[in-house]
Amino acid sequence: MKIRYRLLGAVLILALLLAAFYYAKSGQKLTEDRPIFGANDKITLRLWYTDEALTDYLTNKVVEFNNSSRKSRVELECVSGLEYLEEIGKASIEEENYPDVFIMTHDSLEKAYLAGLASEVESSEFLTDEANGYSPAALNAVSYKDKYIAYPYYFETSSLLYNKTYLENEVKSRLQAAIDAAEGEAAQAEIDAAEGDIEEGDTEAAENEVIELDDAQVQAELENILPKTIEDILVFANEYNAPDTVESVFQWDVTDIFYNFFFVGNYLNLGGTAGDDASQIDVYNENTINCMSFYQQLNQFFAIDEGAVSYDKVLQDFIDGKTVFTVATSDAVAKIEAAKAEGKCSFEYGVTPMPALNEQYATRTMSVTDCLVINGFTEHMSEANALAKFLCSEDTETMYTMSGKLAANSLVNYSNGSLASYVSVYGNSVPMPKLMETSNFWVLLEIAFANIWDGSDVNQTLRELSENIKLQITGEEVHEEVLPDATVIITDGQEEE
Repeated sequence: MKIRYRLLGAVLILALLLAAFYYAKSGQKLTEDRPIFGANDKITLRLWYTDEALTDYLTNKVVEFNNSSRKSRVELECVSGLEYLEEIGKASIEEENYPDVFIMTHDSLEKAYLAGLASEVESSEFLTDEANGYSPAALNAVSYKDKYIAYPYYFETSSLLYNKTYLENEVKSRLQAAIDAAEGEAAQAEIDAAEGDIEEGDTEAAENEVIELDDAQVQAELENILPKTIEDILVFANEYNAPDTVESVFQWDVTDIFYNFFFVGNYLNLGGTAGDDASQIDVYNENTINCMSFYQQLNQFFAIDEGAVSYDKVLQDFIDGKTVFTVATSDAVAKIEAAKAEGKCSFEYGVTPMPALNEQYATRTMSVTDCLVINGFTEHMSEANALAKFLCSEDTETMYTMSGKLAANSLVNYSNGSLASYVSVYGNSVPMPKLMETSNFWVLLEIAFANIWDGSDVNQTLRELSENIKLQITGEEVHEEVLPDATVIITDGQEEE
C-alpha cells in the first residue's frame, strides 16, 4: 500500500511540474485567471494607440490576428495622447496592464529607447527585405545608433497639390491660340497666293500646319506645364489667364514648419540621416542662406498674410477653387474627395513632387512616421514582434480606406493616383530627428522662418539659430564664422532684356 501511495504521489508531483513547465513556456503566470486547455489558452498581448481614426481598422486587424494566431491574442486600447510615453513607462514599471506593443511617432524613439520602452526588433531582415517595400526614409525613421528599434507603420508628408482642371483649361487655351495662329497664317497665305505672292504649294503647306486639338495632346502638354521649379510657378503666374475665381496662383501655410521645411530640407542637417547623431549639426551654411533668401524674396510675389493664413484655410481656398497650387499633406486627398461627393468641389486635382527652388537648389520635404514599438518590458518579446510584423504586412489600401493613413510599405497599391504620389515623395523625405536635445528646434526654426518672411536679415537669423541649437547640445557657447550673404536672386520669371 505504501508503495502505491508513493507512486500516486510521484504522479501528482510530476503532473504539477508539467503544468508549471507548460505555463512557463506559454508565458502565462500561474496567478492569471485563464483556462489551462482549450482554444482560449493564448498569451494576451496589449496594443496601445492614441489616434481614434485607427480604431475600426485596428479592430478588424486584431480580429484577423486573433483568429489566425495559435499562440497569442490581442487586446486593443485607445489611450490619451497626453504624456503618452510617461503613462506607458508608469504602467510598465508597475506591471499594470502595460502595452506589449504601442504605436508612436518616430521622433520620440530616442526617449523611448533610453527609458527602456523600445527594444531592438527581433529580425532586421524583415525590414530590409525589398518585398516589404520600406524606403530609405522609413528605415531611417526607425533607426537609432545603427539599430532598428521599431517597425515603420504609416506616415505623413507634404507635396505640391494642383488644380488639374485649371491647368487643363490653360493648356487648351494655349493650344487653341496656336491653332488660331496657324489658321490665321494659312488664311493669309491663301490671300498672298491669290495675289500671286507665293506658289500654290506653299499655301497647301501652310494649311497642313494647322494643329488638331485632342485629349492626348492636352495631357502631354499638361505634363510639360507642371512646375519643375518654384521659378516655373512664377513664369506660369505671369502668363496665366486666370478665371475670376482664382485669388492666388500659389499659396501655402507660411506659419507651419511642416509646409515650409522643403525650402531648406536638402541642405539642413540635424542629426544625420537617422536623426540620432548630435555631432552632425549643420544649420548655417551657404546653401541654407541662399535657400532662405529665395524664400524671403517670394514674399514680394505671393503676399501671404501670416496673421490670416492657416493650413485649414489654405486647403479650403484650394477646394473652393481660389488657388492653383498649394503645399498640402496627404489628408488633403480625403477632404477634397469628400467635398466632391457633397457637390462642393467640381474640379479635378493632382499631386506632383515638390519642385526645386530653381535649377541650382533642390528641395526635400519633411516626414513623420508612426511606428510599432516593442515595449522593452514585455514578457512576450517574440510574440510582440510577430504581432508587429503581422500589422506591417498589410498589402492592400484597406488601412487608408478605413483610417485615412498611408502605409509605410511603399508596395501598397492605391486606386487614387494622388496617394501614390505622396508615397513616392515620402521615400525621399527627411524624417524628423529623434535627438532629445533638439526637441525645441522646430519651434526655433519656425520663428526663424517667420522673421525671415517678414524681412529679417537671413544670414544673421540662421547664424543665431545655429549658435542657439549648438549651445543646447554642447552646453557651451559657439560662435559661428560669418559666411557670405546670399547671392541668389529671383525675378518675376521673365528674362531681363
